Amino acid sequence: MAVSIQTLAAVAQLRRDLEAMTDAQTLALTRAWVEAWDVLLPEFEAAAADLMEQQIRGRVSRTAAARNVRLRGALEAAQAYLQELAATTADVVTRDIPEALRTAVDAHRQIVTTQLPPGSVGSTINFARVADEALAAMVARTTQQIHSDTKPLAADVVRMMKKHLVRGIAVGDNPRETARRLVKEAEGRFNGGLTRALVISRTETLDAHREATKASEKANSDLLTEWEWHANLSSRTCPSCLSKHGQRFPLEQGGPYDHQQGRCSRVSVTKSWKDLGFDIPEPKSVTPDAEEWFNNLTEATQRDIMGPERLRLLQDGSISWKDLSSKQENPGWRDSFIPTSVKDLRSLSV
Repeated sequence: MAVSIQTLAAVAQLRRDLEAMTDAQTLALTRAWVEAWDVLLPEFEAAAADLMEQQIRGRVSRTAAARNVRLRGALEAAQAYLQELAATTADVVTRDIPEALRTAVDAHRQIVTTQLPPGSVGSTINFARVADEALAAMVARTTQQIHSDTKPLAADVVRMMKKHLVRGIAVGDNPRETARRLVKEAEGRFNGGLTRALVISRTETLDAHREATKASEKANSDLLTEWEWHANLSSRTCPSCLSKHGQRFPLEQGGPYDHQQGRCSRVSVTKSWKDLGFDIPEPKSVTPDAEEWFNNLTEATQRDIMGPERLRLLQDGSISWKDLSSKQENPGWRDSFIPTSVKDLRSLSV
């Protein structure tokens, strides 16, 4: 029942392992995107030069831009590369899912063990592992979700590129500036696909890890009572995750459902030593108090985390710590907890 120093160390190591995995995914996907754009760039530069030539003779209409052969060719090439990159995204992430699940199960055993009397696991207490069939089913579900998320990526990105390119080309008198804007818009919209791919890779990997932890909890429900939300207390942590840190939830409840790409951990909490049959003193939990941690920061760091208006409302007592987090519905994805907007916080303080 008591989270120990060893528990916190195990959670920190788990976080580092997951960061290493998702960082490797980020590197692989970014490299693939950069290489693809390096190939596409001459195509868009050629389209820009062609449109510049037309614009010297007079303003280029949106219709003419939309029908331009070189621009259509560049967009079709982008479509083909984005389809390849969508497949690459799915491959990169699904390759790591089995390892993420195994890491979750191994880390869960260690986290639970650190909360029990020394030497009890394996002697008086047995820790059950999740069945291989259950892990295989999780891999299949996660893989299906990843492919579903990445499938429309190519069409969506090209649609955005085409919309902005065609709309932008008809504005402005300077052909060179128009050409620069054309290529810049194309690159920006293209890289927007990378942003989405990175969100998919990190979020799906971490959520699969959490589901494996939940399955391990179910297999060992006789030892456990609930789970605790653990944020990574740092200047990068958002107000919502800070306010959730340390809260406990029933084992059957999923989570932690933080924002996309969130770094929060699900820490299983054991039953009391007395309830487990050990008639010996049990140490108190050492989970850090997030509000106390925050209050010990410099005001400048507090402002960086909260923003000036949110911090002011918190300092003058207009809002409470729990008001910092709000549930957001996300059609096509799971619900998540995000920082309450300043606008909504102002209405709470009235």
